[in-house]
Amino acid sequence: MKKYLTKTLLLCSLGLGIKAQDLPVPNKIQLEWQKLETTAFIHFTVNTYTGKEWGDGTEDPAIFNPVGFDADKMIRVLKETGFKMAIITAKHHDGFCLWPTAYTDHSVKKSPWKSGQGDVVREIEQACRTYGLQFGFYLSPWDQNHPTYGTPAYNSFYKNQLRELLTNYGEIAEVWFDGAKDKKAVDMEYDFVDYWALVRELQPNAVMFSDVGPDVRWVGNEKGIAGETMWSTINIKPENAPGKMSPAYLNVGDPSGGLWIPTETDVSIRPGWFYHSEEDELVRSPQNLVDLYYSSVGRNSLLLLNIPPNKRGTFSEKDVANLYAYRAILDETFKTDLASGKVDRALSDRHLNSYVVLSEGIAFEMDLKQDVSFDRILLQENIAQGQRSVDGHIEYWDGSTWRQLTKFTTIGYKRLLKVPLTNTRKIRLTINKALQPVQLAEMGLFKASPRE
Repeated sequence: MKKYLTKTLLLCSLGLGIKAQDLPVPNKIQLEWQKLETTAFIHFTVNTYTGKEWGDGTEDPAIFNPVGFDADKMIRVLKETGFKMAIITAKHHDGFCLWPTAYTDHSVKKSPWKSGQGDVVREIEQACRTYGLQFGFYLSPWDQNHPTYGTPAYNSFYKNQLRELLTNYGEIAEVWFDGAKDKKAVDMEYDFVDYWALVRELQPNAVMFSDVGPDVRWVGNEKGIAGETMWSTINIKPENAPGKMSPAYLNVGDPSGGLWIPTETDVSIRPGWFYHSEEDELVRSPQNLVDLYYSSVGRNSLLLLNIPPNKRGTFSEKDVANLYAYRAILDETFKTDLASGKVDRALSDRHLNSYVVLSEGIAFEMDLKQDVSFDRILLQENIAQGQRSVDGHIEYWDGSTWRQLTKFTTIGYKRLLKVPLTNTRKIRLTINKALQPVQLAEMGLFKASPRE
């Protein structure tokens, strides 16, 4: 983009010291987290062997026996298919722990796997270090096995387990919380304030996810679809603990929101979150996975895709094959930016350290110097100074006049727009409405892979 800036726009781009007045902005860990773009969930527990999605806590640990467990192979697949982090379900709602916790026997200690000496969390964590992925874990607050659940003593038990995971597994990049529980579950008030304080104390560089943050929020559904309009800002009240916030509000956010809490779009590659053999023919296709990328990362969110290991403890062949095909399609589409001739080695390599300042009604025009054909447009704001675009449109020059190509609302970290195949030498973007002058950090043009 910067190659074709006019003199006037170049002068605008020197406004690097401009500060957003009264606009929430991301902190350092939120900004670095957003750049990850795609991360992986690994749902694995006794449910893998019972066929359930939510266990009830009565499962015998003896059923957990992944004789072919291969963390190295799974994380290598994630690395080669573009994922930047892996999050393991250290404990799900059934209460079975994938590490040898000192606080309950309902864990791998009592399973036949590795004669009770195994540690799934450790092996996933070490494989992440080997392949350069960040590592995170999910520790379900709802525990249907532990006898203290429903009493104040449970919060102490939970914090003891949280402390184990935060202190024994190196640097943690993300800790995943939620408020999920069955309507018939024992009433329990989780001490999220203390949970979050413990993470801040022991892993200050980790982002924390729950419906309402404090660092990252839920997108409001498990379909892989962020809102067409997606604000990283929201307002929350003290009573809005995880599980008590409107999904519709979370899915859009709030332009007047006072807190910067961006969205994570969680979805599974299969109909269920855990492996079930009857779903082997229902794995999302490569094209469907590409669509998920557009409807999450391409809408100012982050894609958290779940790939559940099978009973042997490995990713199934169909899941793996579709992941590689999905990544190949994205790589083909975004290899070359037709607006600059720049070849990108990775989708997230772009830097947001310079930008063009666009006020309402001011058009940003790009002269491409030659005709190019494209059907994908990438936009990025300098979110380090907040999110500003409310409404805008893009036009192309047909040789004699400007014709509207597409409209958009929010941009944020990244906005991907699918447009009809267009051949032109000139294109221009106009911000119709904004909270403040938009700091446009990137505008790229791409041609979709033939496989899209």
